[in-house]
Amino acid sequence: MGILDFISKQFIDVIQWTADEPGVLAYRFPMSGMEIQNRAQLVVRETQKAAFFNEGKIADIFGPGTYTLTTQTLPVLTYLKNWDKFFESPFKSDVYFFDTRDQIDRKWGTTQPLTIRDKEYGPIRIRAFGNYSYAIGDVELFWSRLAGTAERSTSEMIEGQLRGIILTAIATALGQSSVGFIDMAANQEAFSKQLEEAIEPVLRAYGIDVKSFYVQSLSLPEELQRILDKVSSMNILGDLNRYAQFQTAESIPIAAENPGGLAGAGAGLGAGLAIGQAMAQGLGNAAAGTSQSPSSAQPAEDPIQLLEKLGDLLAKGILTQQEFDAKKAELLSRIK
Repeated sequence: MGILDFISKQFIDVIQWTADEPGVLAYRFPMSGMEIQNRAQLVVRETQKAAFFNEGKIADIFGPGTYTLTTQTLPVLTYLKNWDKFFESPFKSDVYFFDTRDQIDRKWGTTQPLTIRDKEYGPIRIRAFGNYSYAIGDVELFWSRLAGTAERSTSEMIEGQLRGIILTAIATALGQSSVGFIDMAANQEAFSKQLEEAIEPVLRAYGIDVKSFYVQSLSLPEELQRILDKVSSMNILGDLNRYAQFQTAESIPIAAENPGGLAGAGAGLGAGLAIGQAMAQGLGNAAAGTSQSPSSAQPAEDPIQLLEKLGDLLAKGILTQQEFDAKKAELLSRIK
Protein backbone atom coordinates (compact mmCIF):
# COMPACT_ATOMS: atom_id res chain seq x y z
CA MET A 1 0.00 0.00 0.00
CA GLY A 2 1.49 3.37 -1.03
CA ILE A 3 1.71 6.36 1.31
CA LEU A 4 -0.77 8.33 -0.84
CA ASP A 5 -3.25 5.46 -0.69
CA PHE A 6 -2.84 5.40 3.06
CA ILE A 7 -3.45 9.14 3.43
CA SER A 8 -6.52 9.09 1.20
CA LYS A 9 -8.23 6.42 3.25
CA GLN A 10 -10.81 7.46 5.83
CA PHE A 11 -10.67 5.96 9.27
CA ILE A 12 -13.18 6.18 12.09
CA ASP A 13 -11.68 7.34 15.35
CA VAL A 14 -14.84 7.58 17.46
CA ILE A 15 -17.96 5.45 17.17
CA GLN A 16 -20.97 6.87 18.99
CA TRP A 17 -24.69 7.58 18.62
CA THR A 18 -25.47 11.08 19.80
CA ALA A 19 -28.85 11.69 18.15
CA ASP A 20 -31.71 11.50 20.62
CA GLU A 21 -34.55 10.49 18.34
CA PRO A 22 -37.74 9.45 20.14
CA GLY A 23 -39.04 6.08 19.01
CA VAL A 24 -35.78 4.91 17.34
CA LEU A 25 -34.92 1.55 18.87
CA ALA A 26 -31.98 0.41 16.70
CA TYR A 27 -29.56 2.51 14.62
CA ARG A 28 -26.82 1.29 12.26
CA PHE A 29 -23.68 3.42 12.47
CA PRO A 30 -22.76 4.71 8.96
CA MET A 31 -19.75 2.79 7.67
CA SER A 32 -19.83 3.43 3.91
CA GLY A 33 -16.29 4.14 2.62
CA MET A 34 -14.85 4.23 6.14
CA GLU A 35 -12.87 1.77 8.19
CA ILE A 36 -12.29 1.45 11.89
CA GLN A 37 -8.70 1.83 12.94
CA ASN A 38 -7.03 0.04 15.78
CA ARG A 39 -7.48 1.79 19.16
CA ALA A 40 -10.56 3.69 17.98
CA GLN A 41 -12.96 4.85 20.73
CA LEU A 42 -16.39 3.33 21.19
CA VAL A 43 -18.72 5.49 23.30
CA VAL A 44 -21.92 3.83 24.57
CA ARG A 45 -24.12 6.16 26.57
CA GLU A 46 -26.46 5.31 29.40
CA THR A 47 -29.65 3.60 28.15
CA GLN A 48 -27.71 2.30 25.11
CA LYS A 49 -26.06 -0.90 23.98
CA ALA A 50 -23.76 -1.37 20.99
CA ALA A 51 -23.24 -4.52 18.94
CA PHE A 52 -20.56 -5.37 16.36
CA PHE A 53 -21.62 -7.66 13.52
CA ASN A 54 -19.50 -9.90 11.38
CA GLU A 55 -21.03 -11.46 8.26
CA GLY A 56 -24.55 -10.92 9.55
CA LYS A 57 -23.93 -12.32 13.03
CA ILE A 58 -23.41 -10.54 16.32
CA ALA A 59 -19.78 -10.81 17.39
CA ASP A 60 -19.53 -8.54 20.45
CA ILE A 61 -21.98 -6.53 22.59
CA PHE A 62 -21.04 -3.53 24.74
CA GLY A 63 -23.00 -1.87 27.53
CA PRO A 64 -22.70 1.77 28.67
CA GLY A 65 -19.11 3.04 28.83
CA THR A 66 -16.12 4.16 26.76
CA TYR A 67 -13.96 1.48 25.16
CA THR A 68 -10.69 1.49 23.25
CA LEU A 69 -11.05 -1.06 20.48
CA THR A 70 -8.08 -3.39 20.62
CA THR A 71 -7.41 -7.09 20.36
CA GLN A 72 -8.37 -7.31 24.05
CA THR A 73 -11.74 -5.56 23.78
CA LEU A 74 -12.79 -7.21 20.48
CA PRO A 75 -11.39 -10.75 20.72
CA VAL A 76 -13.90 -12.29 18.31
CA LEU A 77 -13.56 -9.65 15.62
CA THR A 78 -9.81 -9.51 16.08
CA TYR A 79 -9.53 -13.18 15.34
CA LEU A 80 -11.72 -12.89 12.25
CA LYS A 81 -10.27 -9.65 10.88
CA ASN A 82 -6.56 -10.09 11.66
CA TRP A 83 -5.91 -6.67 13.16
CA ASP A 84 -2.35 -7.71 13.92
CA LYS A 85 -1.48 -7.18 10.22
CA PHE A 86 -1.61 -3.37 10.57
CA PHE A 87 -3.67 -1.75 7.74
CA GLU A 88 -3.19 -4.52 5.18
CA SER A 89 -6.33 -6.17 6.60
CA PRO A 90 -8.65 -3.22 7.34
CA PHE A 91 -11.34 -3.66 9.96
CA LYS A 92 -14.88 -3.35 8.60
CA SER A 93 -17.90 -4.27 10.61
CA ASP A 94 -21.52 -3.27 10.99
CA VAL A 95 -22.09 -1.48 14.28
CA TYR A 96 -25.62 -1.11 15.69
CA PHE A 97 -26.69 0.98 18.62
CA PHE A 98 -29.80 0.01 20.60
CA ASP A 99 -31.92 2.27 22.78
CA THR A 100 -32.70 0.43 26.02
CA ARG A 101 -34.96 3.12 27.53
CA ASP A 102 -38.54 2.30 28.47
CA GLN A 103 -40.92 2.85 25.58
CA ILE A 104 -43.89 4.22 27.49
CA ASP A 105 -47.60 4.70 26.77
CA ARG A 106 -47.81 2.15 23.97
CA LYS A 107 -51.40 1.28 23.10
CA TRP A 108 -53.00 -2.13 22.72
CA GLY A 109 -56.58 -3.08 22.01
CA THR A 110 -58.82 -5.74 20.51
CA THR A 111 -59.65 -5.01 16.88
CA GLN A 112 -62.31 -7.73 17.07
CA PRO A 113 -64.10 -9.02 20.20
CA LEU A 114 -62.44 -12.00 21.86
CA THR A 115 -64.67 -14.99 22.61
CA ILE A 116 -64.30 -16.45 26.09
CA ARG A 117 -66.29 -18.95 28.13
CA ASP A 118 -67.70 -17.06 31.07
CA LYS A 119 -68.49 -19.07 34.20
CA GLU A 120 -71.87 -17.34 34.61
CA TYR A 121 -73.05 -16.40 31.11
CA GLY A 122 -71.38 -19.05 28.95
CA PRO A 123 -69.59 -18.07 25.72
CA ILE A 124 -69.41 -14.29 25.42
CA ARG A 125 -67.36 -11.81 23.42
CA ILE A 126 -65.42 -9.04 25.14
CA ARG A 127 -63.44 -6.00 24.09
CA ALA A 128 -60.40 -4.73 25.97
CA PHE A 129 -58.11 -1.71 25.64
CA GLY A 130 -55.15 -0.36 27.55
CA ASN A 131 -51.51 0.67 27.44
CA TYR A 132 -48.15 -0.85 28.27
CA SER A 133 -44.45 -0.06 28.30
CA TYR A 134 -41.44 -2.13 27.28
CA ALA A 135 -37.70 -1.98 26.79
CA ILE A 136 -35.15 -3.91 24.74
CA GLY A 137 -33.72 -6.60 26.99
CA ASP A 138 -31.90 -9.09 24.75
CA VAL A 139 -30.17 -7.23 21.91
CA GLU A 140 -29.42 -10.34 19.86
CA LEU A 141 -33.00 -11.64 19.96
CA PHE A 142 -34.46 -8.21 19.23
CA TRP A 143 -32.19 -7.69 16.22
CA SER A 144 -32.73 -11.16 14.75
CA ARG A 145 -36.51 -11.32 15.27
CA LEU A 146 -37.70 -7.72 14.93
CA ALA A 147 -35.09 -5.19 13.80
CA GLY A 148 -33.15 -7.02 11.10
CA THR A 149 -30.70 -5.26 8.81
CA ALA A 150 -32.63 -2.01 8.40
CA GLU A 151 -30.67 1.20 8.85
CA ARG A 152 -32.96 2.07 11.74
CA SER A 153 -35.88 0.43 13.48
CA THR A 154 -38.56 2.43 15.26
CA SER A 155 -41.30 1.62 17.74
CA GLU A 156 -43.90 2.44 15.08
CA MET A 157 -42.38 -0.11 12.67
CA ILE A 158 -42.84 -2.97 15.13
CA GLU A 159 -46.05 -1.71 16.74
CA GLY A 160 -48.37 -3.87 14.64
CA GLN A 161 -46.37 -7.03 15.23
CA LEU A 162 -46.19 -6.43 18.98
CA ARG A 163 -49.94 -5.81 19.12
CA GLY A 164 -50.59 -9.09 17.32
CA ILE A 165 -48.30 -10.96 19.71
CA ILE A 166 -50.01 -9.39 22.72
CA LEU A 167 -53.56 -10.09 21.53
CA THR A 168 -52.73 -13.71 20.75
CA ALA A 169 -51.30 -14.17 24.24
CA ILE A 170 -54.34 -12.47 25.80
CA ALA A 171 -56.79 -14.63 23.84
CA THR A 172 -54.94 -17.76 24.96
CA ALA A 173 -54.87 -16.63 28.60
CA LEU A 174 -58.56 -15.74 28.65
CA GLY A 175 -59.51 -18.98 26.95
CA GLN A 176 -57.89 -20.89 29.80
CA SER A 177 -59.17 -18.60 32.57
CA SER A 178 -62.12 -19.37 34.83
CA VAL A 179 -62.54 -15.75 35.94
CA GLY A 180 -65.95 -14.31 35.01
CA PHE A 181 -66.42 -11.08 33.10
CA ILE A 182 -67.96 -9.35 36.12
CA ASP A 183 -64.93 -10.26 38.26
CA MET A 184 -62.53 -9.03 35.55
CA ALA A 185 -64.27 -5.67 35.28
CA ALA A 186 -64.56 -5.29 39.06
CA ASN A 187 -60.83 -5.76 39.70
CA GLN A 188 -58.93 -4.46 36.70
CA GLU A 189 -55.67 -4.14 38.63
CA ALA A 190 -55.52 -7.88 39.34
CA PHE A 191 -56.74 -8.63 35.83
CA SER A 192 -53.97 -6.42 34.37
CA LYS A 193 -51.38 -8.31 36.40
CA GLN A 194 -52.74 -11.63 35.18
CA LEU A 195 -52.47 -10.56 31.54
CA GLU A 196 -48.99 -9.09 32.10
CA GLU A 197 -47.80 -12.47 33.37
CA ALA A 198 -49.26 -14.07 30.23
CA ILE A 199 -47.51 -11.79 27.72
CA GLU A 200 -44.13 -11.48 29.51
CA PRO A 201 -42.63 -14.81 28.30
CA VAL A 202 -44.00 -14.30 24.79
CA LEU A 203 -42.40 -10.88 24.30
CA ARG A 204 -39.21 -12.01 26.01
CA ALA A 205 -38.75 -14.46 23.15
CA TYR A 206 -38.42 -11.38 20.91
CA GLY A 207 -35.85 -9.72 23.17
CA ILE A 208 -38.38 -7.38 24.82
CA ASP A 209 -38.96 -6.93 28.54
CA VAL A 210 -42.45 -5.83 29.64
CA LYS A 211 -42.16 -2.94 32.09
CA SER A 212 -45.86 -2.34 32.75
CA PHE A 213 -49.22 -3.49 31.43
CA TYR A 214 -52.63 -2.00 32.16
CA VAL A 215 -56.22 -2.75 31.20
CA GLN A 216 -58.04 0.56 30.98
CA SER A 217 -61.34 -0.59 29.50
CA LEU A 218 -63.16 -3.90 29.50
CA SER A 219 -66.55 -4.12 27.81
CA LEU A 220 -69.03 -6.27 25.95
CA PRO A 221 -70.35 -5.61 22.44
CA GLU A 222 -73.44 -3.38 22.54
CA GLU A 223 -75.96 -6.16 21.91
CA LEU A 224 -74.53 -8.29 24.73
CA GLN A 225 -74.30 -5.30 27.04
CA ARG A 226 -78.03 -4.65 26.59
CA ILE A 227 -78.81 -8.26 27.54
CA LEU A 228 -76.57 -8.04 30.60
CA ASP A 229 -78.25 -4.79 31.61
CA LYS A 230 -81.67 -6.48 31.45
CA VAL A 231 -80.46 -9.42 33.55
CA SER A 232 -78.93 -7.06 36.09
CA SER A 233 -82.11 -5.00 36.21
CA MET A 234 -84.26 -8.05 36.94
CA ASN A 235 -81.89 -9.13 39.71
CA ILE A 236 -81.89 -5.66 41.22
CA LEU A 237 -85.65 -5.11 40.99
CA GLY A 238 -86.73 -8.42 42.45
CA ASP A 239 -89.67 -7.05 44.51
CA LEU A 240 -92.22 -5.60 42.06
CA ASN A 241 -93.88 -3.65 44.86
CA ARG A 242 -90.67 -1.68 45.28
CA TYR A 243 -90.40 -1.42 41.49
CA ALA A 244 -93.89 0.14 41.32
CA GLN A 245 -92.92 2.69 43.97
CA PHE A 246 -89.69 3.44 42.11
CA GLN A 247 -91.55 3.95 38.83
CA THR A 248 -94.01 6.31 40.53
CA ALA A 249 -91.20 8.40 42.02
CA GLU A 250 -89.47 8.51 38.64
CA SER A 251 -92.67 9.69 36.96
CA ILE A 252 -93.17 12.74 39.16
CA PRO A 253 -90.46 14.99 37.60
CA ILE A 254 -91.53 13.83 34.13
CA ALA A 255 -95.16 14.68 34.86
CA ALA A 256 -94.14 18.10 36.11
CA GLU A 257 -92.80 18.91 32.66
CA ASN A 258 -96.12 18.04 30.96
CA PRO A 259 -98.59 20.81 30.01
CA GLY A 260 -101.09 19.57 32.57
CA GLY A 261 -98.50 19.57 35.34
CA LEU A 262 -98.74 17.34 38.39
CA ALA A 263 -102.50 17.80 38.67
CA GLY A 264 -103.08 16.43 35.19
CA ALA A 265 -100.83 13.48 35.86
CA GLY A 266 -102.54 12.49 39.13
CA ALA A 267 -104.97 10.00 37.62
CA GLY A 268 -102.22 8.39 35.55
CA LEU A 269 -99.98 7.98 38.56
CA GLY A 270 -102.76 6.36 40.51
CA ALA A 271 -103.41 3.97 37.64
CA GLY A 272 -99.72 3.14 37.32
CA LEU A 273 -99.47 2.40 41.02
CA ALA A 274 -102.51 0.15 40.85
CA ILE A 275 -101.09 -1.76 37.86
CA GLY A 276 -97.77 -2.25 39.64
CA GLN A 277 -99.50 -3.57 42.74
CA ALA A 278 -101.62 -5.92 40.65
CA MET A 279 -98.55 -7.26 38.84
CA ALA A 280 -96.71 -7.81 42.10
CA GLN A 281 -99.67 -9.66 43.60
CA GLY A 282 -100.19 -11.81 40.48
CA LEU A 283 -96.55 -12.84 40.17
CA GLY A 284 -96.34 -13.49 43.88
CA ASN A 285 -99.26 -15.90 43.64
CA ALA A 286 -97.68 -17.63 40.60
CA ALA A 287 -94.40 -18.12 42.43
CA ALA A 288 -96.22 -19.77 45.31
CA GLY A 289 -97.60 -22.44 42.96
CA THR A 290 -100.74 -23.07 40.97
CA SER A 291 -102.24 -25.24 43.73
CA GLN A 292 -102.72 -22.24 46.03
CA SER A 293 -106.37 -21.70 46.87
CA PRO A 294 -108.08 -18.36 46.10
CA SER A 295 -108.76 -17.84 49.78
CA SER A 296 -105.02 -17.59 50.47
CA ALA A 297 -104.56 -14.63 48.10
CA GLN A 298 -103.68 -11.26 49.63
CA PRO A 299 -106.82 -9.24 50.51
CA ALA A 300 -107.47 -5.95 48.77
CA GLU A 301 -106.16 -2.89 50.56
CA ASP A 302 -108.54 -1.32 53.07
CA PRO A 303 -110.50 1.68 51.60
CA ILE A 304 -109.68 3.80 54.65
CA GLN A 305 -105.93 3.26 54.07
CA LEU A 306 -106.35 4.18 50.42
CA LEU A 307 -108.12 7.37 51.46
CA GLU A 308 -105.21 8.26 53.71
CA LYS A 309 -102.79 7.78 50.81
CA LEU A 310 -104.98 9.88 48.54
CA GLY A 311 -105.02 12.57 51.21
CA ASP A 312 -101.22 12.61 51.17
CA LEU A 313 -101.25 13.00 47.38
CA LEU A 314 -103.75 15.86 47.71
CA ALA A 315 -101.58 17.56 50.33
CA LYS A 316 -98.52 17.29 48.06
CA GLY A 317 -100.44 18.81 45.17
CA ILE A 318 -100.30 15.66 43.05
CA LEU A 319 -104.12 15.32 43.04
CA THR A 320 -106.59 18.15 42.61
CA GLN A 321 -109.45 18.61 45.03
CA GLN A 322 -111.94 17.44 42.37
CA GLU A 323 -109.96 14.25 41.71
CA PHE A 324 -109.67 13.57 45.43
CA ASP A 325 -113.41 14.10 46.01
CA ALA A 326 -114.31 11.75 43.14
CA LYS A 327 -112.01 9.01 44.41
CA LYS A 328 -113.19 9.55 47.96
CA ALA A 329 -116.82 9.06 46.96
CA GLU A 330 -115.94 5.86 45.11
CA LEU A 331 -114.08 4.40 48.09
CA LEU A 332 -116.75 5.37 50.61
CA SER A 333 -119.35 3.60 48.50
CA ARG A 334 -117.46 0.35 49.14
CA ILE A 335 -117.87 0.67 52.88
CA LYS A 336 -121.04 -1.00 54.09
